[in-house]
Amino acid sequence: MGWKCNTCKREFAHWRSRDQHVDALGHQPLDFDCRGNGCNDCFSNSSDRRDHEAKTHSYCSDCQKSCGNPNNLRMHLNSRIHRGSSIQCPFCKTNYATATGLAHHLEGGRCSKASFLNRDQIYKAVRAKDPTGMISKKLIGWHGSTTYEATDKAWNGWAWECYLCNRTFNAKPGLDQHLQSPIHQQALYHCPDRNGCGREFKTLAAVMNHLESESCGYTRFENVQKSVSNIVSGDRRLTFI
Repeated sequence: MGWKCNTCKREFAHWRSRDQHVDALGHQPLDFDCRGNGCNDCFSNSSDRRDHEAKTHSYCSDCQKSCGNPNNLRMHLNSRIHRGSSIQCPFCKTNYATATGLAHHLEGGRCSKASFLNRDQIYKAVRAKDPTGMISKKLIGWHGSTTYEATDKAWNGWAWECYLCNRTFNAKPGLDQHLQSPIHQQALYHCPDRNGCGREFKTLAAVMNHLESESCGYTRFENVQKSVSNIVSGDRRLTFI
C-alpha cells in the first residue's frame, strides 16, 4: 500500500516520506485510516472516514462495531443505544426507543394505566385517525377479532395440538397463549405503499416495524416515530410524511 497526499494525490512508498511531503508543502495529510477489514483507504478527517465506513463496511464508528450489512447497521443506529428512549406512552409515561416498542406495549395490554387497551382497541383508534385507510384495512362488518380457546380435545395423546395449524405444545397454557396471540387472527393493517409493497400485517407493531426498517422505502424511520404518538392522542389524522 502506498501513502497518498490528499491534496496533490501523489503517492509515497513510506508514511514518513508522505509526512515530510505534506509538512513541506502545507498539503493536507491522510491520517484517518479505514478500520474496515482488508480496506486500505485513508481520509483527511474523521467525518469522511465515518461516512466511508458506514457506507462501504456497515461499520458503526461510535461503537467500533461491524454490523455485517446495511440493514443491520440501520437497525443498530435506530436502536436504544444511539437514540435512547424518546417515545413515551401517553398513559403510564414509560419511555420506549421505537414506535414498535410502544405499539407492543399498548396492543399487549401491558400498560398499567390503560390495561383495557388491546389489539382490537388499538385498531379502532387507528381506523378513527385513518379514514382513508392509509395503513388500516377497511373491514366491513368487523366487530372484533375471533377468540379461540383450547379444550381437552386438543390433547392428541402426547401433546397439546392447535387444530388450526397443528403446532404442538407440552402444556395447555402454552397452547392457550398461542391461540390468544394474533397468529391466527385476521390482518388488520397493510403497508401504505399498496402498489409497490402491498404486505399485510396482523398488528400495529408489525406494520410499524416494517416501516421503521425502511425495507420498502415508503417513509423514513423518523417519520414513523412522529406518527405513533398521534394514534392514541391528539386530533390530527395519521400521516407518515
